[in-house]
Amino acid sequence: MTRSLQAVAYRRPSVLESAAGGQLLGLETSRGATPTGVKDHPQFFAGFLTSPQVASAALLAVADVAAARYYQQQLRASLDPVVTGNGDRLRFESFSGCCGVYARLDVLEPGLDGGEVGHGTTNVDVNNPLREALSRIGSDDPLHLRVGPEELAVTTLDGPVVEKKVPLPDRWLRGFAEAQVIAAGFDLRAELPAADAVRFLRALPRGGARGASTGPRWVVLSGNTLRPTTRAVPGAVCLPGPERLIALQRVLRHATALRVYGPAVTGGAAATASAWEVVLPGMRLTLTLSPDASRGFSGEGGVLDALATDEAAEDAELISVLLAWEPRVDVADLASASGLTPERVRAALIRLGTSGRVGYDTAEAAYFHRELPYDAERVERHNPRLRSARALVAAGAVALDGALGTVTAEDSHVHRVRDEAGVLSCSCLWWAKYRGGRGPCKHALAVRMVRRGDAAAERDMVRVEADAR
Repeated sequence: MTRSLQAVAYRRPSVLESAAGGQLLGLETSRGATPTGVKDHPQFFAGFLTSPQVASAALLAVADVAAARYYQQQLRASLDPVVTGNGDRLRFESFSGCCGVYARLDVLEPGLDGGEVGHGTTNVDVNNPLREALSRIGSDDPLHLRVGPEELAVTTLDGPVVEKKVPLPDRWLRGFAEAQVIAAGFDLRAELPAADAVRFLRALPRGGARGASTGPRWVVLSGNTLRPTTRAVPGAVCLPGPERLIALQRVLRHATALRVYGPAVTGGAAATASAWEVVLPGMRLTLTLSPDASRGFSGEGGVLDALATDEAAEDAELISVLLAWEPRVDVADLASASGLTPERVRAALIRLGTSGRVGYDTAEAAYFHRELPYDAERVERHNPRLRSARALVAAGAVALDGALGTVTAEDSHVHRVRDEAGVLSCSCLWWAKYRGGRGPCKHALAVRMVRRGDAAAERDMVRVEADAR
């Protein structure tokens, strides 16, 4: 598994300290992207939280996920959350060390008071002393929030005084991207009022180191609650590894509703990912779970088709110029501004997601702009299936014949790739095992690349002939 060391540096540790008229929560930022370029320690907000105790508990929940491994728990995981200023809200994101749980806290306009929200993305320090202090926040304590250092501190302190170096595996980066792409295929499946939401979540099991021993669980809306079902039925949502929702326990007493999102399923469907959103006063806390506790998002393959096309790469470059840290990316507006079709804009957004440049908000069914502070470009370079597919194309191993493509693999075995209503199936063991449930195999990717290459060559020939006339 390829990994690198990720270095983050802060002016000082984040702290909760007494201040005139209440308390001050100072969240220190690292190096990050802003509309005016990369900056050391940008500031995104200075004002008040309208629900201090709720925000503190929700921020701790995000930090819980950042520090957790829900599978192979004996291994360590500790990556600082990411904060994004979107102009009208603050977003705090984290991803578990086992690559199976994505968490995001959206602090919306009603949750903030007395300050403008900036634009940009960076890491934010959440250390153990701060966690202990946040757990003691009372409901009546006024709380001033500062995300980023004070201007005085920026100009008077020389260099970082807190530096962390943590391993950053490629599969962690790929998983962060896959979680966004998979969530884009979700719809709202259930909404529970506060009392029923709390009752349901508190009844979930909390143990289980692996979470996959009993197979996938399913729930379906019944009245104002979610009823367990033994199999996937229309309208059902998969609840894989329910103990992985443990971080939501921190905010249950403040919940006003629970919303559950997932893909459309039919009878007998395999386990799927799902998103669980607790609605809070002025904010939302969402956990997205991979299809199995032992199966991280990094192997789902949801971005491979978009990565396999040069057209999407060019489109992504164009779309990236039009992004401006919007809290909601409007596909129709981007299509109009870029001259691309909505389908090409969506493919470009998926491509941008692989480099950490957009996330997906299930509550608003829309992408949002942010720039993850990691070298996420290597996600594409090091994706094993994509790399293998390109090697097959370069070796001339792909032959096309109408709806059939044949691929002679490295072991000289011939695989047959068929086009069934736009879905490429394959005779290889990967397809037999996953049936497309974890994205295309390397042979199908290679066939798609060659097809697109031939189509592009044909379009170029038509242009040349038209110019000649």
